[in-house]
Amino acid sequence: MCGIIGYYGNNASRKTLLMDSISHRGPDGNGQISRDKFKIGHSRLAILDVEGGIQPMTNEDKTKWITFNGEIYNHKDIKKSLGNEHHYSTNSDTEVILHLMEEEGWKGLKRLDGMFALAVASPDSFTVARDPLGIKPLYYMKTEEGLYFASEIKSFNGKKGKIEEFPPGHIFTSEKGFQRYYELPSEYNEEMEWEESLKEIRNKLRFSVEKRLMADVPVGSFLSGGLDSSLISALIKDMKEEDVHTFSVALENSSDRYYSQLASKYLGTIHHEYLLDPEEMWNTLPEIIYHLESFDRSLVRSAVANYFLSKIASDYVKVSLSGEGADELFAGYAYLNQFDDSQLQKELVEITSELHNTNLQRTDRMTMAHGLEGRVPFLDVEMISLGLSIPPKFKRETKTGTVKWCLREAFSDQGLLPAEIINREKEKFSEGTGVADILEAMAEDRVSDEEYQKELLKGTPLKSKEEYYYYKLFESSLGSQNYKDLIGRSRS
Repeated sequence: MCGIIGYYGNNASRKTLLMDSISHRGPDGNGQISRDKFKIGHSRLAILDVEGGIQPMTNEDKTKWITFNGEIYNHKDIKKSLGNEHHYSTNSDTEVILHLMEEEGWKGLKRLDGMFALAVASPDSFTVARDPLGIKPLYYMKTEEGLYFASEIKSFNGKKGKIEEFPPGHIFTSEKGFQRYYELPSEYNEEMEWEESLKEIRNKLRFSVEKRLMADVPVGSFLSGGLDSSLISALIKDMKEEDVHTFSVALENSSDRYYSQLASKYLGTIHHEYLLDPEEMWNTLPEIIYHLESFDRSLVRSAVANYFLSKIASDYVKVSLSGEGADELFAGYAYLNQFDDSQLQKELVEITSELHNTNLQRTDRMTMAHGLEGRVPFLDVEMISLGLSIPPKFKRETKTGTVKWCLREAFSDQGLLPAEIINREKEKFSEGTGVADILEAMAEDRVSDEEYQKELLKGTPLKSKEEYYYYKLFESSLGSQNYKDLIGRSRS
C-alpha cells in the first residue's frame, strides 16, 4: 500500500505535487520523478521486496516510469508468462506491471488480480488505472494544461478545477481517454443448486484468503466477533503454521468485546484488544475525518472504531485482513428485507458498486492513516462473481429471518468456528462496538438545535445534528471548496 500523486501535460517541471498530503500513506520512503510531459510521486508502505521496491520505478532503458498503490496477487504468474525478455532489478509486483505494459499495452492491465491505483508515464503516452471495485482510492482533475491525479482529495488543495473520483474498473490513456474494462455481474444463476453454492463459497473464500497472505512482512486479521471477520480469521489460522495475531476494539460492555474474545479463544490466536473511551473518540474526530474525507454519519461512526483498530494493529503487523464486502454480496443488512428476490439482486449489485466511496473508502483511509495495509478477501473478483451469481433466495431464510444464510451454512459444519459465532445476529461495526450510541448522544448534547437548523436552511444535505458536526469538521479540514459530490452515502 502506498500513496500516489502526479501530473501529465504541459509545463510538468513547473507543477508542484503536494507530497506531504500522502506521506502518511507511505511511511517507509518517498520519491518523485519529473520529465518534460509528466511528474509523478510516490509514498511507500513496504510490503513486497522491502529493500528493493522503491518507486517511482523505471524500466531497463528508462523510457517508462510507474507509480503504483496496491497489491497484485498473481504477479509471479504474470512474470513467468512474460518469459526472459526483461531484466528484473526487484522482486516487486510493481516492476512486473511495468513490463506487462511494455509487452501488452494498457490491455495487459486486465490481467491484474488484486487491488490497485497506478499511473504509467513515458515521453509520448500516459496511462492511469484503478482496480475493478475501487478498493484503492484515486481522484483526478482536468485543467487546460493537463491532468492531475492523487490517492486523496487533500492532494488537490490550492489547485483550480473540479476534482472527480476516478471510476473503478476504468483505464485512462492520453490517446483514448476513459475506457471501462470491468463491470459487475448483474444476473444470478437460477439453476444453481443449494449444495453447489455452499461448496463454491467454501472453495472460493479459502482461495481468496490464501492469496492475500502474500507478503514479506507480518500479516494479521481484524476480529470483531461477527461472522465475516471471524471466518477470515479462522481461515488464516487454518492455513498458517505460525501464530496469528487478531485485533478488536470495543467499549467495555459491548457485544463485540464478548464475541471477539470468544472467537479468539476458540481459534487460539494472539489477540489484542483496545478499549474505547468516549472522550478520546470525540476528541479524535477531527483527525479521523481529516483522513476519512467524508462526513456521512454511518461511515464516520464505523471509521472511529476502524481508526483505533488500525492503530493497535499497526503495532504488530503491516497487513491485516478484514470481512468487508460480505454484507453486500450475501444480503447482511436489515433494510434489505423490504425487497423481493428480483429487487434484492438489483440492490446488492448497486451497493456493491458503491463500496468504493463508502466502506472501502473507510477501510483504506483508516488503515493508511497508521501505515497499515488492509486486504478484503470477500471482494476478490472471483468471490464477487460467485456471490452475485448465487440466487437471492439462498441468502436469507424467510422463516427465521436469518441473513447471510448460505454463507453461514457453508461453514456451519466445518469446525472452524463455534456455533455461537456462526449464528450471531448481524450488527453493524459501529453498533457492535457501542460507538454509534455514544457518538449520537454526545452530539445531541454538544450541538445546538439553532446551529443545526441554520445549516439545513442553506440546503446542506444532513441527516442529524451528529452528521452536522461531522460536516463542519470535514469542511474545516478540506477548506471551503465544494467537495460534496465526492461523498458516498451509506444506505444501510
